[in-house]
Amino acid sequence: MIEYIKGEIVELTPARMVMECAGIGYELNISLTTYSAFNGRQTGKIYVLEVIREDAHILFGFADKQERELFTQLTSVSGVGPNTARMILSSLPPEELVQVIVSKNEAALTAVKGIGLKTAQRILVDLKNKVKLLGEAPATPGALMGNADVVEEAVAALVMLGFPKAASQKTVLSIVKTSPALPVEQVVKSALRML
Repeated sequence: MIEYIKGEIVELTPARMVMECAGIGYELNISLTTYSAFNGRQTGKIYVLEVIREDAHILFGFADKQERELFTQLTSVSGVGPNTARMILSSLPPEELVQVIVSKNEAALTAVKGIGLKTAQRILVDLKNKVKLLGEAPATPGALMGNADVVEEAVAALVMLGFPKAASQKTVLSIVKTSPALPVEQVVKSALRML
């Protein structure tokens, strides 16, 4: 089992990261929260969880242990797989997700794509006694980039999360048109709520 990887960030998008350590490049699936924490950095330490399926070994990366623990707890809920858990953590940062669970806010969970009322209720029931309030997560807003870069990265992230490219482009363009100064992770979060 891999606890963490410390190395050079070779590639970083809102949905995945490639980190090189000792000459080996590790591809990690990440949430927008983790993207925000590593955006603009050359090196870093990322906590890892390996998901082993019949057809693949997939690595998920997290900025801190609390996010990884929440991911593990989410995937323990029936009907919530790793990609759904990553979608939830991309839409709701860990500290916000804990508050949603503690306050039993079904509406906030059902606003996440792929989460219906029954799944939201199951998450709230299964995790209400498991989550504990997380400390302040480091706030590292993404650096502002040109609109073309923001649109391109946001659309790529949404496509990687399973959304159709045409719908993703339309949604991202409308968000960027309304709020041109938003960083890419905020554009993706807004798009996740709209798609």
